[in-house]
Amino acid sequence: MEIIAHRGLWNNEVEKNSLESLKEAVCQGFGIETDIRDFQGKLVISHNIADASCPELESLLEYYRQKDCRNRLALNVKADGLQEELLRLLRIYQIRDYFLFDMSVPEMVSYQKAGLRFFTRNSDIERECVMYPQAAGVWMDAFFEEEWLTEAMVKHHVGEGKEVCIVSSEIHGYGYLPAWDMLKRTGLCKHQGVSLCTDLPKEARRYFGQ
Repeated sequence: MEIIAHRGLWNNEVEKNSLESLKEAVCQGFGIETDIRDFQGKLVISHNIADASCPELESLLEYYRQKDCRNRLALNVKADGLQEELLRLLRIYQIRDYFLFDMSVPEMVSYQKAGLRFFTRNSDIERECVMYPQAAGVWMDAFFEEEWLTEAMVKHHVGEGKEVCIVSSEIHGYGYLPAWDMLKRTGLCKHQGVSLCTDLPKEARRYFGQ
């Protein structure tokens, strides 16, 4: 199981999605989840509305290539119409271990047609996975039900040949130990097709003995 650092490796909220926090996660051997938008014709890293202070996505991809990084890159798509530029940058920097998620359904169709790797969603709200056959994997999240995630659900997606990325519960303000315990107890934490996106990557590394 790969551990993915949610918005980088940070100590306080203001460091989230900063280029420094993302680079530090790369250096520490974690995968990365970050948010992308467009600003003045370029792709930038930002969860909220972008401005001139947002780091460019290309700077992160260039660093990935420079470090010959093989860790997973999860890109949360926050705006429409990014496919062409994303495809160009991913090809230039030869980023292969990535997935894109959270785009709108019409955009998902466009991403699929462009040959880009995308994950569909499965959550306590989204019980049915949109474009499941075409998706490379499933982003598993829960907004309101603290113990929504089950062993059977994860194994179902894995059995269907899908990669799975699980959103750790502390991201939404819940306790994370029930989900972590399930992943450890069932051995799912040893499955190469399963990853965990967390605000606590160092703690997860220790917990799972990586």
